[in-house]
Amino acid sequence: MQKTAMLFLFLGLLVLLGGCTENIAKEPASTKNSSSSGSGANIDDDAEAVIDEPINEKKESSPKEADSSSVKSGDPKNIEKSGADDDSSRQTDSLNSYSTEEIEYARVWAQLGPNQEIDELNIRHIPPGEPVNPNIDNSAVYPEGVIQLSGSRLVDGSVTYRGNGDGTIHVYATPMRWEAPPPGTDDKELQKDTEDILNNTKLVSIEPRDGQEIISLIERLVFR
Repeated sequence: MQKTAMLFLFLGLLVLLGGCTENIAKEPASTKNSSSSGSGANIDDDAEAVIDEPINEKKESSPKEADSSSVKSGDPKNIEKSGADDDSSRQTDSLNSYSTEEIEYARVWAQLGPNQEIDELNIRHIPPGEPVNPNIDNSAVYPEGVIQLSGSRLVDGSVTYRGNGDGTIHVYATPMRWEAPPPGTDDKELQKDTEDILNNTKLVSIEPRDGQEIISLIERLVFR
């Protein structure tokens, strides 16, 4: 009887020890799974954060592009060009108060006048039939009317021309003042000189200048 009780006690201890051993063996596995599960959640969060970052950067670049476009539209070169066009328009408009002929005289002198520093710009209309050299009797005559521009001094020089009405003129190599021929000079030679002036005109295209330079010359016009 005593042996039987001791056997039951021994078996009970074995069962008890077996249960503890099983609990101990199961506990690390559970801990490991718990740890693994927690690590997996952190990785997913990090992945989402990494994916979000490029999207945010792309969205932020849009305002910069808008700023760049805004700066380009306000380019100082464009502003400067616009201002230059406005100045040119104002200068052209300022000539509206003058006649076509007055503007022509000033432009011809501005382009061909020997001296630009003049006190006055004299205008002389020479009618057709007038002698090229009034100092000789057999001078060739102008077949049509011409215009002579000159300064108030001999040193200012002169320009004798005929306007063609298309922005071009024919220029005659006529001196501002003819000197009396020396005694004994062949009359035929003198006549030939005047004929050469009529036969050797120069066609010139006049630049359509405007601005203060032209206005200043117009204000110095004197009609003779």
